[in-house]
Amino acid sequence: MIRIDHIGIAVRNLEESNELFRKLLGSAHYKTETVESEHVTTSFFQIGESKIELLVASDPESPIAKFIEKRGEGMHHIAFEVQDIHAEIARLEGEGFIPLNREPKRGADNKLVAFLHPKSSGGVLVELCQSV
Repeated sequence: MIRIDHIGIAVRNLEESNELFRKLLGSAHYKTETVESEHVTTSFFQIGESKIELLVASDPESPIAKFIEKRGEGMHHIAFEVQDIHAEIARLEGEGFIPLNREPKRGADNKLVAFLHPKSSGGVLVELCQSV
């Protein structure tokens, strides 16, 4: 079973964006977490069974900083939760999708994560995630 785990949104200022989304969603974020390997700090809002993940760069050379520099703030990725991330990467690669990383790595929210190149997924950066 695959379900939407979260939608990632790149932001310049986490405090301001947390307040914006608190007003929009009517509830505060439930946690903030730094992912050193990605040079990003995240903030999560629970929306039913899914989440909104705000991402702010902790390094000017990080992928999020480069994304914002090129495209501005906005939707960065959609994440799908999968039961077996290794099998799903193999299945999707067999279907013609291009993995950005074949070997999952530790991500935010206690998940293993892997990404699919937007060129192979309709212009959308897709994250696969599996709870550990």
